[in-house]
This record gives sequence, C-alpha cells and structure tokens, in this order.
Amino acid sequence: MRLELVKRPQQSTLFSALSPFIAFGLTIVAGATLFAALGKDPVETLYYYFIDPLTETWSLHELAIKAAPLILIAVGLSVCFLSSNWNIGAEGQFIMGAIAGSILPVLFPDFQFWFVLPLMLIMGMAGGAAYAFIPALLKVRFNTNEILSSLMLVYVAQLFLDWLVRGPWRNPEGFNFPETRNFHEYAILPEIWSASGRAHWGFVFAIVAALVLWFMLSKTIKGFEVKVIGQSPRAGRFAGFSAGRMVVFAFLVSGAMAGLAGISEVSGAIGQLRPTISPGYGFTAIIVAFLGRLNPLGIVAAGLILALTYLGGEAAQISVGLSDKVVRAFQGSILFFVLACDTLIHYRIRMVRPAQKAEVANV
Repeated sequence: MRLELVKRPQQSTLFSALSPFIAFGLTIVAGATLFAALGKDPVETLYYYFIDPLTETWSLHELAIKAAPLILIAVGLSVCFLSSNWNIGAEGQFIMGAIAGSILPVLFPDFQFWFVLPLMLIMGMAGGAAYAFIPALLKVRFNTNEILSSLMLVYVAQLFLDWLVRGPWRNPEGFNFPETRNFHEYAILPEIWSASGRAHWGFVFAIVAALVLWFMLSKTIKGFEVKVIGQSPRAGRFAGFSAGRMVVFAFLVSGAMAGLAGISEVSGAIGQLRPTISPGYGFTAIIVAFLGRLNPLGIVAAGLILALTYLGGEAAQISVGLSDKVVRAFQGSILFFVLACDTLIHYRIRMVRPAQKAEVANV
C-alpha cells in the first residue's frame, strides 16, 4: 500500500489565493503548540515574534535591513525555480559577491573617490554571477545535479571567506581579530533616512529588483520563455527555446541578485568583512521565494514577514529564553505549511493497494 498524489481536475481559485494565509495560520497554531510544549507562554512568545518588532521606529529600520537581502536573493531565485533550475547555493553566491565587492576598500584603501561604491556594487553582482555560473556550466556540459553542486559550493565560499579574514585580508590594525579593515566613507552604502535610523539603500535596491524582474517575467518574451521551459521543456524546444541557455541565464540572474545582496549587506549594515556575514539569508530566501509564490511582488511581502521572524526570534530569545534552534524550526515550519497547503489544494491523496496496481497494469 502506498500513497499517490493525483492532480485535481478542478482547482479552487479561492483556496489557491488563500493558500499563503492558511499556511501562515497553521504556522501560528503549530508554533503556539511548540512554545507551550517547551513551557513558554504562546501568546507572549508570538507577541515578541510579530508585534514587538513593529512598535518602535528603530525596529522598522532593522526590519528593512533584514528584509533587503532576503528579497534580493529570493527574486533572483524565483527566476531559477520558475525555469526548473534548483539553485540551492545562493548563500555561497551571497558570500562571493560580498568578497568580490570588497576588493577595492580592502586591498586599495587609499583609492577613495565617489565612483568606488558603484564599482563595488557592480563587482559584487559580477562575483555572485560568476560563482553561480559554476553549477550552471556543470549542469549544461556534464548534466551534473545543480542542487548538489550549488549547495556544496556554499561551504567552499564560507571557508574561503574565513581564510581571507584570518589570513591575507586581516586588518593589520585589528589586534589580530579575524576581520578586514573598516571600509572608508566612499565604500559605505548610505542610509535612506539618516536622521531617523540606519536602514540603507539595499532595501531600495531590493524593491527596484523586484519590480524589474516582475516586469521581465510578466511582460516580456524572456519571462514567457522562463515559464514555458519551466513548465514543459518539450514545449519549449518546439518553440525554439534553448534549455541550456536558460540554465545559464537563470543562474546568472540569481547569482547577480545574491551578489548584490552580499555587497549591500557588507557595505551597508556591517562595514567590513567578517567570518560570518550572513545568518543564513541564502537558505531563508528559498522560503521567501515559495512563500511569495515565486512572484517578485509577492516576494516583497514574504521577505518582510520572514525578516519579522528574524527580529522576533531575536526578541524571543532575549525576552522569553527560546533557543536559536527553536527559532529556526519555527521559520522552517512556514515553508513546510506553504508547500503542504499548495500541494493539497492542487492535488488529492489517493491510497493505492498492490492489487489495484496489478489491475491497472493488466488493463
């Protein structure tokens, strides 16, 4: 006996639209149950998760800072996922974009001109795209599984960053701490509203990227090509679209967005390279992409929600005493319920017995 998923002949438009909200509600229920089982007050914990971070102006700025890399990475991943290319290595592309964009302020600290920052952003995008090109090339030329290759390259990037900040790029005046020199003023991403908080232009980049990629996916022939190849590669071949070129295109766009997120985070929120520059943005962005239904505009809202769970998780750790493992499990449950709701709305579960399988085979 086994279970099979059978596509429903008629799908509910209402439930398809409500799916993310149903998933979010189920996440709240599951989270409250988990917190109660751990001996925490569910209402108080959920308050610190979703309400407390919105009560002060500085929290809203922190929300924008956390949401910016999630949105940037997720809108790039949406292009990959819509074309059925599974880029799981955005975390590594984020790191390599940060490293590539930091070359000027770290290795050439006396090179201080107004165009340094634009060059850093371009170099960051190029670094992320170049790193994403590796699994794309391996898939096109050798049919390598892009999930495994892109994921393994994350650890290469993390170790490379750790080696740089502890070795050749270590700040000579940093008292032997594993970090680079602080970026000079021409290498710092400016704040949007300097008088009221520290939210930087990375959030603006995220919104602009979401709008541009939404327009590309919904209004251009390239977006049509992405969707056709993703839904039916055979139909794409009949239409004259190249699956190989699409793999490269999707990975380059995704890597460039992750690289831009990396250099924006380093030059905006941190101001230098450190062994750890990301709390897992590249992996959380996968949740953001699917929570936003792979729609760049939906991803903006999903990015803000997941950023809220980052801030709320930190507040819950301090105020309620949750562990970081519970915080991550709660974030992961969001993706679980999103995928579960979408699956059960579009498919029904059928139980198949061995005898039924044999009868089907005989027919």
